[in-house]
Amino acid sequence: MQELDEEDAITGINVTPLVDITLVLLIIFMVTARFISEPSIGINLPKTSQQSTPPAADNNVFLTITSNHDIFLGNKKVTQSDLGNAAKSMLQEKPNLTVIVRADKSVTHGEVVTVLDELRGVGITQFGIAVEANN
Repeated sequence: MQELDEEDAITGINVTPLVDITLVLLIIFMVTARFISEPSIGINLPKTSQQSTPPAADNNVFLTITSNHDIFLGNKKVTQSDLGNAAKSMLQEKPNLTVIVRADKSVTHGEVVTVLDELRGVGITQFGIAVEANN
């Protein structure tokens, strides 16, 4: 058996592959972050012929009303009575909160107005309506 000389000893670790893998993972997370922030609750949005620019995503939260009349604030299911408290705690975390309403097209206008009224009661004043572009 051959003994290792001092010249043949490993004296350092090459971190370049580790940095490369870390940067690739960072890029993957940055690209997929948009899909993670949008809820994956299946609804049928109304269609529009006009294109619009969505507001800045930093302070946005989605409020989704499904065809079964379930209400989701972000990705969390809430009841009509708990909506105000949940929205109030979100407003304390993000003072410039914008609520993007994603209501199924089968949901009545009155139901959407009732939910918006509840949100305005806790101090949320910035709203958006999510629609699907008509291609």
